[in-house]
Amino acid sequence: MASETVAETPPERRNASGTLGVLVVTAGLLAALVAVALTALSAGANYALLGLPDPGPFTQFGLPAVRVIAEAGAVITIGSLLLASFGIPAGRSGALLADGYAAVRAAGWAAAVWCVGSALMVPFLAADATGQPVSEVLHTETLLGLVDALAEAQAWALTALIAFLTALVCRVVLSWGWTVAAFAVSLTGLVPLIATGHSASGGAHDLATNSLLWHLYGAVIWIGGLVALIAHAARGGAHLPLVASRFSRIALVAWIAMAASGVINALVRVPFGDLLGSTYGLLVGLKLLGLLALGVFGYFQRRNVVRRIDAGAKASALLRLGAVEVLIMFATLGTAVALGRTPPPGGYTTVPSRAELLIGYPLNEPPTTLRLLFDFRFDLVFGTLSLVAAGLYLWGWYRLRQRGDRWPVGRVLAWLLGCLSVLIGTSGGVGKYAMGVFAAHMGQHMVLSMLAPVLLVLGGPTSLALRVFKPAGKDAPPGAREWVLAFVHSPVTRVLTNPFVAFALFVGSFYVLYFTPLFELAVDQHWAHLAMNAHFLLAGYVFYWPVIGIDPAPRQLPPLAKVGLLFASMPFHAFFGIILMMSQTIIAGDFYRSLGLPWMHDLMANQQLGGAIAWTSGEVPLVVVLFALLIQWSRSDRRQARRIDRKADKDGDADLQAYNEMLQDLAKRDGRR
Repeated sequence: MASETVAETPPERRNASGTLGVLVVTAGLLAALVAVALTALSAGANYALLGLPDPGPFTQFGLPAVRVIAEAGAVITIGSLLLASFGIPAGRSGALLADGYAAVRAAGWAAAVWCVGSALMVPFLAADATGQPVSEVLHTETLLGLVDALAEAQAWALTALIAFLTALVCRVVLSWGWTVAAFAVSLTGLVPLIATGHSASGGAHDLATNSLLWHLYGAVIWIGGLVALIAHAARGGAHLPLVASRFSRIALVAWIAMAASGVINALVRVPFGDLLGSTYGLLVGLKLLGLLALGVFGYFQRRNVVRRIDAGAKASALLRLGAVEVLIMFATLGTAVALGRTPPPGGYTTVPSRAELLIGYPLNEPPTTLRLLFDFRFDLVFGTLSLVAAGLYLWGWYRLRQRGDRWPVGRVLAWLLGCLSVLIGTSGGVGKYAMGVFAAHMGQHMVLSMLAPVLLVLGGPTSLALRVFKPAGKDAPPGAREWVLAFVHSPVTRVLTNPFVAFALFVGSFYVLYFTPLFELAVDQHWAHLAMNAHFLLAGYVFYWPVIGIDPAPRQLPPLAKVGLLFASMPFHAFFGIILMMSQTIIAGDFYRSLGLPWMHDLMANQQLGGAIAWTSGEVPLVVVLFALLIQWSRSDRRQARRIDRKADKDGDADLQAYNEMLQDLAKRDGRR
């Protein structure tokens, strides 16, 4: 059967597939050579600055080469799953078609390479950190001891595990929904590296880590998506113009995120003046020039290729024109790896304060009302997401107005106020002091879990998206509207919006986070703060969505159940605040004491203030929610009355006549008795 398939494959397609394989191997070798060559510019400098012996050329140059292999595997894995999820159309039944299945299989093989490369990084990092040859640290006990002491080695070991799971999932995936799940799993493989990289330590590491997050994800999606697109063309995949057009939009957004975050990351770590005349600055300049040239060149090139394919040109044109871009991309990847191996100007001699080392910035002055209201330190993750969410909502509203469709202004205001709440809660004075003051952290928790979700669900984003995006035709491939519907009706959404699950997540997370060692373990990790903020928002959203949400929830609750669910959560919040106020144990006391804030004299009083905030702040969203429920019930009654009136006008009030006749019949029977 396989031989028949090969025999029937057109020669042009076989040649294109062979060319693609050569291109990928060549690009990987080029990236490795660039990384090794540029690392040689600062050979031995890192070890001299850190006072470590040189482990030898095999470790020194093998480490960047192995890292290139691992990152190339990650790039192709995530890019292939991205295209299979949102680029290559799936079948109407949700099953993957041949092109999507081929992309998933390619992702599985790339994930295996990613896994092996990540596993090899562990002994290389151990050798690099101790200044020993790799052969000296391969003994089991020695390697395990070093891994236990090296956070970066642990991160690569965890990455290898995630890559292994991704490879297994890709071997069994057959549906579009599980392909999206595999794509989400693969994205988590970058998190350990972001959390333990050089950006995660030292001063301003909050900005550096957040910018690195955008930078890595932008680079992986951009480069990996292009490789997957070329592979799709080489296989002679269907819907090539549509796939290329979808990827072109994604690539533009990824390139903007990557370029902007790269500049921010470089300037946060090294002042602009120190970049000039240094090897580190030279590599930063080469990387930025490559990104700028590739962004402009790639966008116009893909647009022209799509036009040529629409005009009847062969798909191999995309392979030929994209080959140069892929080679330059992987060369830029090699430059980035070498940049991570190059010491910044001035070495590592700058010693930040204790507060800067732990939270990324100093807190020299105590929080006051004015500082909590007007101090501002932009959160590159949640601040950016809140601005983007507001912009997309306004764009959708504008599209509806252009079509002549109406959309309630109250929903627009609710959504914008919700985005503003997220922005203030993460980037305002509350967000700034939340990293080092427990009471401010509790205020941030209340804003993100009890105020912002209420306003966001009242905005009805899903309903707006379904109104803006037009449904795909009967024979057209599924598009954005079908993706939104699939998300709303997915098993994950149905489970999360189950009243018992939503209640447990919303209420139980308070007790699990603060009354177990979990908060104390997470409070000094920047990635853990990002995870906590995301959990607060999502837990609040899935709780309030079925209660007062404008969007139709997967599980519709009757009015009394909505009120009951709301009032059932109130005592738990009150008890939580009271327990905090009465507790004699300081939560994460060692961390707050280690900050050495000169104006923080009484941690117990600050914790009691946090408990009071948790106790009293639950009343504000309760009023908003009850008011929203009353308005929704009133409108529902009016709509039902209008439906009854319209029905009566059509059938001559047949229901009322039937009711009167029934009463007359009953009266006659009573009279006869």
